[in-house]
Amino acid sequence: MLVRITDYGSVDERKLMDIYGESNSDNTAFFCPDETDPEKAVRKVEEGFLDFLKNGFLVRPGNTVWVLEENGAWVSALRTSRISDGLYYLEALETRPDSRRAGYGSALLSEVISALKETGAFRLCDCVGKGNAASLRTHEKCGFEIISEEGYDYLEGEPDPGSFGLEYRYPHGADA
Repeated sequence: MLVRITDYGSVDERKLMDIYGESNSDNTAFFCPDETDPEKAVRKVEEGFLDFLKNGFLVRPGNTVWVLEENGAWVSALRTSRISDGLYYLEALETRPDSRRAGYGSALLSEVISALKETGAFRLCDCVGKGNAASLRTHEKCGFEIISEEGYDYLEGEPDPGSFGLEYRYPHGADA
């Protein structure tokens, strides 16, 4: 089942952090370099992530957290930001480690694309790290195409040379 979250009150914090647990752990060195207790560092990263969603991301009109729920568990999530009419930026596609290789990332992307089709013509852009073959395959399976050898972060307004620029366009070939 697709869960569409546009306000923080709809966030199940623990279920969402379970999806992003691996990334949050990986991000402790960047966000909490002086914290020696790994569990405290992860909690601080989680608190920062949730604060970002509550006070930054979800307060902007058109921003959405999308979650795929399977048998009551949140298994995969991503965020979309509405950049302008018909242009969306996708980020943070992730699947819980214990739910990977079951097609949940592809299922989530496909359901988000179906939901966006209801709004009319659109472009959905993303950056995928050049070394992230699994994510690249998932995007391509869902109809994304590599449009640039260098990604572009629409939220930061800057190029990302370590990633490919990907795009899904609906209808195919249309200007959005």
